[in-house]
Amino acid sequence: MIKYLELGKVTAMHGTEISEAVSRVVNGGWYLQGEETRLFEQEYAAYTGTRHCIGCGNGLDALTLILRAYIEMGVMQKGDEVIVPANTYIASILAISENGLKPVLVEPRIDTFQIDDSLMEQAITPRTKAVMLVHLYGRCAYTERLADICKRHNLKLIEDNAQAHGCTFGSRRTGSLGDAAGHSFYPGKNLGALGDAGAVTTDDDELASTVRALGNYGSSRKYVFDMKGRNSRIDELQAAVLRIKLKYLDEDNATRRAVAKRYISEIHNPELRLPGSDFCANSVHHIFPVLCKRRDELQRYLTDSSVQTIIHYPIPPHQQLCYAELGGLKLPVTERIHREELSIPLNQTMPKEDVDKVIQLLNDFN
Repeated sequence: MIKYLELGKVTAMHGTEISEAVSRVVNGGWYLQGEETRLFEQEYAAYTGTRHCIGCGNGLDALTLILRAYIEMGVMQKGDEVIVPANTYIASILAISENGLKPVLVEPRIDTFQIDDSLMEQAITPRTKAVMLVHLYGRCAYTERLADICKRHNLKLIEDNAQAHGCTFGSRRTGSLGDAAGHSFYPGKNLGALGDAGAVTTDDDELASTVRALGNYGSSRKYVFDMKGRNSRIDELQAAVLRIKLKYLDEDNATRRAVAKRYISEIHNPELRLPGSDFCANSVHHIFPVLCKRRDELQRYLTDSSVQTIIHYPIPPHQQLCYAELGGLKLPVTERIHREELSIPLNQTMPKEDVDKVIQLLNDFN
């Protein structure tokens, strides 16, 4: 069976260094808010090209803390609106709802899977305060047009960079393109920890200090609480592991890109719609999405041929039970993606023969 992703193999690529880092932390006896966290925050801020990185518990917390900090700073208030792509993992929208803000869903483009910036201005109202940009599947969603819209309407631009570590727009990395960014280091991400972890990056000094305090129970000084915060902190073990894996991120992403280029150039099947070369040039390929009108049949065919696949995602957010209030929305592009998308194996541990087999099977599907 060609697995979709084998985390053990990913870890084994740098297993000796990771084991040494874990042992260093375990034997050091300091497990939270220590030197590993300080160094990872410093190194990841430098990598993304931002002044600040604040570690936290996970990617959802990162986005939630950004929005909560803006509320504490008076930039927005409960009931305000945040524009977000309709085609996204639900965490992007949960962070908005959790802060008493209203998510306003905008359709994606079918060729990029990213928010359609030509539809954004018609979604703006007097209550709109921010745009949450999701670099879905590892493809950069930022555009100059989108940035100009945010500037003209005085909107905060928040990046959900959970799936695009190391992706670039020109010479700048995702995570530095907006006013703030939330990052997830869930184990399956391109930069993944050995458990849950996340971070916020920003150049805004006030936002950074507010996020840091909110993630530490609302405290900036021990046992002094200026805000009602939460406990959301990266631990020393995860920080130490991420420091090792960060060193190899660009190399790993290049390997992913090479596999993606093979898929794009060698899979020729009219039943399948693959990402184009532009998608590949602006992506770190966290996920390689294939569209097929016979998606379920394609998935069964690949499973029977010993290839594991995943659907990202089977039900769009506006049709989830928890967002029943959005159920009346008609979002045909989003609904098509969720009806037809199938993610095929693509990662830095795939041997050539596995890539060859996936290509052959997809070409033979009819």
